[in-house]
Amino acid sequence: MVATAATSSFFPVPSPSSDSVEKINKFGSASLGGIKPKSSGGLQVRANAQAPPKINGTSVGLTTPVESLKNEDGISSPPPRTFINQLPDWSMLLAAITTIFLAAEKQWMMLDWKPRRPDMLMDPFGIGRIVQDGFMFRQNFSIRSYEIGADRTASIETLMNHLQETALNHVKTAGLLGDGFGSTPEMCKKNLIWVVTRMQVMVDRYPTWGDVVQVETWVGASGKNGMRRDWLIRDCKTGQTLTRASSVWVMMNKLTRRLSKMPDEVRGEIEPYFMNSDPVVDEDGRKLPKLDDNTADYVRRGLTPRWSDLDVNQHVNNVKYIGWILESAPQAILESHELASMTLEYRRECGKDSVLQSLTAISGTDLGGLVNSGSVECQHLLRLEEGAEIVRGRTEWRPKYANNFRNVGQIPAESA
Repeated sequence: MVATAATSSFFPVPSPSSDSVEKINKFGSASLGGIKPKSSGGLQVRANAQAPPKINGTSVGLTTPVESLKNEDGISSPPPRTFINQLPDWSMLLAAITTIFLAAEKQWMMLDWKPRRPDMLMDPFGIGRIVQDGFMFRQNFSIRSYEIGADRTASIETLMNHLQETALNHVKTAGLLGDGFGSTPEMCKKNLIWVVTRMQVMVDRYPTWGDVVQVETWVGASGKNGMRRDWLIRDCKTGQTLTRASSVWVMMNKLTRRLSKMPDEVRGEIEPYFMNSDPVVDEDGRKLPKLDDNTADYVRRGLTPRWSDLDVNQHVNNVKYIGWILESAPQAILESHELASMTLEYRRECGKDSVLQSLTAISGTDLGGLVNSGSVECQHLLRLEEGAEIVRGRTEWRPKYANNFRNVGQIPAESA
């Protein structure tokens, strides 16, 4: 309808001339069904209008407007073209413009919507924002159906991806994102990238499908050449803390693949954003033991990265390492327990052609007593086939369903 109005305004239908109007008024008043022109040029409808008389279904004694426009030779002639009747119909054009503006306003109001319930997503597009005087970044995430596992809760990889996403968005929102993967402009000039050396994660409760979580992150100094990044994950509806995480990052030259000191230019970029606070997770000072084929209880061999496991820095994303570590965890632990905490030490990177092995050792209990046991501790090692270490780790597990299913209302029958 809008297109029709706009087209008619720019391509007007020719209107009859004044001579034609006189002929129509003279001969065609009956054919107009009782409509006669007013002195002002408008049209007025008579209340007692009658249909033209017919004989055997055929109108008689009337002359059609087309016949009245014929000349003496019986050939129809178009009305003369004048400047007046070639002007566009401005009323139709105005109506088209008004319709377009109303549609645009409706779309804008849909984008600028406000949540009507407190449990609705407060950040509908997941953009995030900087808070706490510019030192903290906050972003919301909705747990999707493809991010949960057999227990109907989000996986540890899902939570770790949320941590990584907020870290990158923090750098981007602060205006420090250069041409690299989280690298600042000065880091890009010097071919430097960030690599994580240590990660500690403590999960109090896993969110379920449809939950909206709020992730907060901030950075601080770690020694002379490192940076610490902390995270807090909360339930948007209740405010309950779900996950706490702390990490240490250093710089590596992406050409030589060697660790680098922090240049003064880079320090000047990031130091204004450092928050003077204690780590959100107390550092676990226990040494992570080295496993081998003799000390490990379970070994999974032949793990290879896929192309989708690589990030833009051409090495395997650190979140993928967690999945590989859990590949060697015994099935009995995965079925009866959930991951409560994790400490990882990253020793080196691996690329697309690497072939890895995952080793796991259970501490303090045997496999047969896992179902009736409380918390379980495991030691992990991810290494290349030739023996070079990639990641050392320690995980602690607690019995399932103690927390996650109290809000679901029912524990699955097979777990009873």
